[in-house]
Amino acid sequence: MKLFLLRPSSRRLSILLAPLILTGCMVGPSYKRPTAIVSPRFKELRPASGWNYANPSLAALPKGTWWTIYNDSTLNELEAQVALNNQNVLEYDARYRNARATINSVRAQLYPTLSGSLSFNRQSSGRGSRSSGTIINYGGDSSSSGYTPSNSTENTYGMGPTASWDLDLWGKIRRQIQAQVTETQASAADLANARLSYQAQLATAYFNMRYQDSLHDLLERNVKFYERSYQIAKNQYDAGTATPTTLLQAQTQLEQTRAQSTATQASRAQYEHAIAILVGKAPADVSIAPGALPGTVPAIPVTVPADLLQRRPDVSAAERRMEEYNAQIGAAIAAFYPDVKLTASYSYSGDPVGTLVQVANRIWALGASASETLFSGGSRTAAVHEANANYDYYVASYRQAVLTALQGVEDQLANLRVLAQQADQQDVAVKASSRAVTVALNQYLAGTEIYTTVITSEVTALSNAETALQIQQNRMLDSVSLIENLGGGWDASELPSKNSMQTDNPFIPSFIQKDKN
Repeated sequence: MKLFLLRPSSRRLSILLAPLILTGCMVGPSYKRPTAIVSPRFKELRPASGWNYANPSLAALPKGTWWTIYNDSTLNELEAQVALNNQNVLEYDARYRNARATINSVRAQLYPTLSGSLSFNRQSSGRGSRSSGTIINYGGDSSSSGYTPSNSTENTYGMGPTASWDLDLWGKIRRQIQAQVTETQASAADLANARLSYQAQLATAYFNMRYQDSLHDLLERNVKFYERSYQIAKNQYDAGTATPTTLLQAQTQLEQTRAQSTATQASRAQYEHAIAILVGKAPADVSIAPGALPGTVPAIPVTVPADLLQRRPDVSAAERRMEEYNAQIGAAIAAFYPDVKLTASYSYSGDPVGTLVQVANRIWALGASASETLFSGGSRTAAVHEANANYDYYVASYRQAVLTALQGVEDQLANLRVLAQQADQQDVAVKASSRAVTVALNQYLAGTEIYTTVITSEVTALSNAETALQIQQNRMLDSVSLIENLGGGWDASELPSKNSMQTDNPFIPSFIQKDKN
């Protein structure tokens, strides 16, 4: 690594000015995180509800790969592609990288601005000279002066550096750096939130597709059963023991179920296309083999509500923007104080070029200036009021984000609790309706019931089976929503640290600074 050393005079100047810069005050309020409206525990997490708090050692979802709790290799493969190929996620990634690059742009204002110049000037001037001797005038103009004109041309060359330095005594630039650093952290949280959101969308589309696969299988099983029922009705009709109405009823039921089974393919195709877009591929390039909807919902660890402040990326983004706009208040207040700058120049000027860099042609200057706005029509006061209002806006946004997070968790916990009870009850109904079909068909074969009774029983059994499948679909979708509302295993410690994005000492380049976390 190359080290660039300052000239002795420059080093002395830096040593003299460093305490002035480093001890310069930063006007404006110091940031303290406002309190959020958080309940001590979730309403749904009570012994009677069937939910309990997770064991602390098991409280976290799989870090970064929350979908692995479903133990589905196809889902695992698809989810891994979201962060890499989803175009919406890549947009947020570009925004984050842009915000991070802007930090260096703002921080550069802490350093002196050094510029060099090279000039050339050619100047021509006219002068007169008096002639020597006697002038004899033979009737001419008696006002003849006796001067003869002459021209001279001078070339001037100049070169040398100039420097200026804003001392930032009141912390205006440092407040802007603080604002940009926290905005970058918020952008990183936005990126994490977008990644989590699209991963949850993929899981939702995946389980919806699996529901269509399972519904198709259910309807196809009933088609085969109705084919047997139709064949029984046809045999009896051919034997003269069944009416044409019975045969037509059996045929109608069979074909209606076939049509329903066929209709599932359209919905499945749409979910498969949605999955393709979420993983950043064209629909034609993604084909997923049919599979069944999972029959069980995995256990999801839930902790206390206060953990959402650290585990929800959208909440962390809102909190970081509070600090950003708190820093903007300080930047606005700093406008009331004088702007102090140092200027310096060191140059050579002369002619010809060969003698340009001689000591006799050296010119140097060192100065300081302070400027203060005496009257601005109230614009600075208005800027402070605007900054305060923006800060209050983001405080309210932060608190609302926390409340929304609490609501989302409570909603999904309630849904899963109720759906679990409903699934148990529906399972009893499915078994009972299946037995009713068997009894009705036996009675019809024995001649004690008409075929309408069989059809009614079969329709009821199919409806109960579809309802049970829908309940399981809702349970899987709500489990995904609960994981998303819990933050998907994300933690605020994953945000880039302030020290990793800025330098604390304006005299030391960023590549020398230690990257602290």
